[in-house]
Amino acid sequence: MRTIPDVNTVALAVTDGMLHFELALAYEVFGSAPAGVPGLWYDVVVCGPGTVRAGRFGLEPDHGLDRLPHADTVIVPGWADVDEDPPAELVDAVRAAHEAGARVASLCTGAFVLAAAGLLDGLRATTHWAHTDVLAARYPHVTVDPDVLYVDNGSVLTSAGKAAAMDLCLHLVRLDHGSSIANTAARRLVVPPQRDGGQAQFVATPVPAPDSHPLAELFPWVLERLDQPLTVDDLARRARMSSRHLGRHFRAATGTTPLQWLLTQRIRHAQALLETTDDSVDAVAAATGMGTAATLRRHFNRTVGVPPDTYRRTFRSRTGELHRRP
Repeated sequence: MRTIPDVNTVALAVTDGMLHFELALAYEVFGSAPAGVPGLWYDVVVCGPGTVRAGRFGLEPDHGLDRLPHADTVIVPGWADVDEDPPAELVDAVRAAHEAGARVASLCTGAFVLAAAGLLDGLRATTHWAHTDVLAARYPHVTVDPDVLYVDNGSVLTSAGKAAAMDLCLHLVRLDHGSSIANTAARRLVVPPQRDGGQAQFVATPVPAPDSHPLAELFPWVLERLDQPLTVDDLARRARMSSRHLGRHFRAATGTTPLQWLLTQRIRHAQALLETTDDSVDAVAAATGMGTAATLRRHFNRTVGVPPDTYRRTFRSRTGELHRRP
């Protein structure tokens, strides 16, 4: 049985040919604790075969690739040239880390490294939309989904490109420390606190302009009324458009439907209440517009993967305690 230490060690696996953006992004998320985090944060180490080049930047790793199997989480940044096979020593080290019990996550085209290691066989995975066809053709045992931001298979995770890499990193923080801390980390980084993995990679307006987008006033209005039984018709009336036009604008702005977006906001609010209050599940259900505890439990379990009571016991904010993932 693998022993989990008090600090979650995150190892960034690097070799020549890595994309510097995803590498720097991961280091920024896991390398600096947000203000007010109870307990300990991550211990980040950079592991590589020696001095490596990431784009135009030179990098001196802290350890060799043989350090990866000793990490709790291994992050594989984007691989610059998907037409070339990733180095065998990197592939072997990532496979060894997974076999040792590490959680392994790829950012962008880092999925090609995980696929070469056999970690994605029989699993659903994603990568940057421009390379999903190549990934699927080269590794036919992988179910490649080109239409999502990231895929969480438990111990193996993959993300799409650039901004989606940030989404996956914050998702990992949320798993380890809970929704409240992940939101604090997102505020420090000045990025949206959560985009669900199932959201489309490409949407017409990923960040709506506050003054010009047709739904700019609707989003905050809804978030202030999550305790109310809002319907699509209610949202359409508030936005002064038909339900059909509302759905079209929602799809363009968020990549999902109004009802799915609304459910996501309710679940997110429920997570925060479960972490930070002593409210009963019935009270949380009422505060999030779910109506009954049974309805909240059904949607929460389906979306988050655990019942509300289990989530509270696991991620409840207690000073001096590090939140553990289930």
